[in-house]
Amino acid sequence: MPRPFHLAIEVHNLKAAREFYGNILGCKEGRSDSKWIDFNLFGHQLVCHLNNRMKKSNTLNDVDGKQVPIPHFGVILRMDDWNRLADRLIRCNIVFIIEPYIRFKGLAGEQGTMFFSDPSGNSIEFKAFHDIERELFKKK
Repeated sequence: MPRPFHLAIEVHNLKAAREFYGNILGCKEGRSDSKWIDFNLFGHQLVCHLNNRMKKSNTLNDVDGKQVPIPHFGVILRMDDWNRLADRLIRCNIVFIIEPYIRFKGLAGEQGTMFFSDPSGNSIEFKAFHDIERELFKKK
């Protein structure tokens, strides 16, 4: 099993980050201060640091005929967890950059994927495989 990662990102508003990551994504809050908040992002440590002057990237890269935002981060989930999260986000009226769909259907690397942004414009991808161990890095 992989070890949890630690990722620190910038946000322009901690209250909006707390609402989005805590209430919409369902991440449990850990430690916090007046300038940062720790979240448990599906077993990984995500830290949102306040930066009132942050800038959003507008870079896109073509993948499977869709324009994928760069940079982005996310978590690979089990397919049933991915489906539950997609349903939750739809119920919360999240505006998707790329709506939930199956990418590379019938090919090596077939996966569920979806992209959306947090309130600060950080792009997030959640993906899932039917068999993570076998398919995650499969070439052919």
